Amino acid sequence: MISYLYKIVIIFLFFITPIYALTLQKANIYTDQNITQWTVSEKLDGIRAYWDGKNLLSREGKVINAPKYFTQKLPPFELDGELWSKRGDFENIQSIVMDKTPSSKWNEISYMIFEVPHMDGDFEKRLKKAQKYIEDAKLLHVKIIEQKVLKSAEELNMFLEDIIKNGGEGAMLKDGSRGYFDGRSDSLLKVKKAQDMEAQVIGYKEGNNKYKGVMGSLHVRLKDGVEFFIGSGFSDEIRKNPPKIGEIVTFKYYGFTKGGKPKFASFMRVRRD
Repeated sequence: MISYLYKIVIIFLFFITPIYALTLQKANIYTDQNITQWTVSEKLDGIRAYWDGKNLLSREGKVINAPKYFTQKLPPFELDGELWSKRGDFENIQSIVMDKTPSSKWNEISYMIFEVPHMDGDFEKRLKKAQKYIEDAKLLHVKIIEQKVLKSAEELNMFLEDIIKNGGEGAMLKDGSRGYFDGRSDSLLKVKKAQDMEAQVIGYKEGNNKYKGVMGSLHVRLKDGVEFFIGSGFSDEIRKNPPKIGEIVTFKYYGFTKGGKPKFASFMRVRRD
């Protein structure tokens, strides 16, 4: 009886779980691969959204409660992109997009398209199809993310430096000659440049599970007074013998939150000079 009920539950979950949560394209990390003639675009710091032709879904396959005007003229074919407003605005974007009842603040959001799933042709052809539809339907809130063909790794570095300098997050690289593919692939790479900074240790937080009884994270303070915790980048030995109160540590991070805290802070070393 239990076995029968278990099978019924599994079948039910199969049919109610969106398949797109399993099939979105996923990027590997750029590590100096040959990317000549690949396309590069800015990696937008927003909320990923997948249009299946009828519903706007999150990366987990949950329906995004967008206002009717936002989705009613979207195409009958699939789109993959980012719900985005501007650089450095992630917290605001998240609060707007994740709200169960769509607010008037959705007028700040654009749907930035970076792929047309399961469409025939190479990357350029797929994007051109979406661009034509967007123009014909006069969808002012839907845009194609600008793509540039790279000639060299040096050109990528210049592109990335410009993005970081202006508050962006990083870049996405794609082999534009390929047809559409599902899942993770070396034909799609992301590149982000971390920055580093110093902070003073002012306390500790005990770890959980395997780190029970040792340091879990460092409580630190920046020169401007902002306090936060660094919880990653530590070896087991450092967790047992953490930096002392008052010492200066160097950490890497990827931009700042709206509240001025470093994002994805990771311990690098104690500054000894």
